[in-house]
Amino acid sequence: MIVRHAKKNLIGLTLEQVKHELQAAPTVKPYTALQIWQHMYRHGSTSFRTMTNLPTTLRDHLHSHYTLDYGHVQSDQTSVDGTRKWLVGFNDPRAVVESVLIPEPKRHTLCVSSQIGCSLRCSFCHTGTQKLLRNLTAGEIVGQVMLAAHGVRQFEQQGQNSITRKKLLSHMVFMGQGEPLYNPRQVFQAIQVLTDRQGLQWPKQKITVSTSGVVPLIPKISELGVALAISLHATRNSLRDVLVPLNKTFPMETLMDACTQYARDSNGQRITFEYVMLDGVNDSMGEARDLVKLLKQLPAHVNLIPFNPWPGSIYKTSKPEQVERFAETVQNGGIYCTVRRPRGQDILAACGQLRSSEERKRATAAAAAL
Repeated sequence: MIVRHAKKNLIGLTLEQVKHELQAAPTVKPYTALQIWQHMYRHGSTSFRTMTNLPTTLRDHLHSHYTLDYGHVQSDQTSVDGTRKWLVGFNDPRAVVESVLIPEPKRHTLCVSSQIGCSLRCSFCHTGTQKLLRNLTAGEIVGQVMLAAHGVRQFEQQGQNSITRKKLLSHMVFMGQGEPLYNPRQVFQAIQVLTDRQGLQWPKQKITVSTSGVVPLIPKISELGVALAISLHATRNSLRDVLVPLNKTFPMETLMDACTQYARDSNGQRITFEYVMLDGVNDSMGEARDLVKLLKQLPAHVNLIPFNPWPGSIYKTSKPEQVERFAETVQNGGIYCTVRRPRGQDILAACGQLRSSEERKRATAAAAAL
């Protein structure tokens, strides 16, 4: 019986880890790992055979023992407003996540996932209704970025090899499925790979990690040098306990203390506070004024998010005029405030929707087969 060992994926490994992997490979020079690294991340190579500046024996060895696996696109949809969504699968048949590219005049933002499903059970979030299956690996996180880069033909451009210089992808947010700070090791390694100056060269300040409030790991965000976003959604513990159950573990007082420390450690880098607008729940003018009081000592940016209804939800979207009044109150209080414009609604591009749709299809098919 022949036992076939699975090839190890080099995508998601750091440059130092790639160097370590090559120790047993033939005809390796001190600069070989960097050559391979730049093929991977500056040229978007998906085959060792195309790395023609490497010796043939080395390419054969790499082909036999390793792979460059981004995952595979199961679905690719583009909205009438230009928003593009990929449903990405991996070798594990359970592993299906979504990535969303949001094009705007001055920036193109890629939203990536860090887990399959989510364990936080935020009451307004559709993704929170899906059971957490597992964390994504650094390779599966970086793979989402590489698939998007190939999807927009990033590496086909002549004369420029860096993603960030070509502006086809300019910003990245960890705001897809999952809580990034419940998968810190893999998320932080993925960020290290993405920001490596000899590879993709993503500017650290253009990567944002969004957390529902895993307080002990917020200082690590400032150490990494990337931006911080907080899923806030309420101004008092009693309501936030309902909307974001993690608040029972890390209440708002400790969360605000961690944000204050982040601001100090990052030399005043602005923190984004995400606030989903729920009709009659958290959208009163009193709550707008309380939000100003809560954030007035921080370098804060409030991002108001009109709620996107989903089947079975108990919440309704705040009326547009109420959202505008809320935003005006926050802005008049001296806090920078924006209202997120809904994007990609015709392709269900809100976080978690496509994944949920796929799960419903499977459940329906399974029931029909009984």
